[in-house]
Amino acid sequence: MITQMMVQPSFWVESGVKISKVRNLYLFKFTDELQSRLEELSQKKKAGFLTSEEEAELTGILELDRIFTLLNARIIAES
Repeated sequence: MITQMMVQPSFWVESGVKISKVRNLYLFKFTDELQSRLEELSQKKKAGFLTSEEEAELTGILELDRIFTLLNARIIAES
């Protein structure tokens, strides 16, 4: 088993998350700043320049993205 370090997704809840109205539904979204950071880290990973700290940060952001995808899917399904 490989142990991977991760910045806890809850780290970004206060500053990196917004709730946006989409077709009369309120869905969880990343702020523009967090979305930009996700894209920056993803590009660095593709280029092979990601540090271990950045890898932990990217892992946490991607986990938060998966959580929001599931929550938003439930919100949409129940509407």
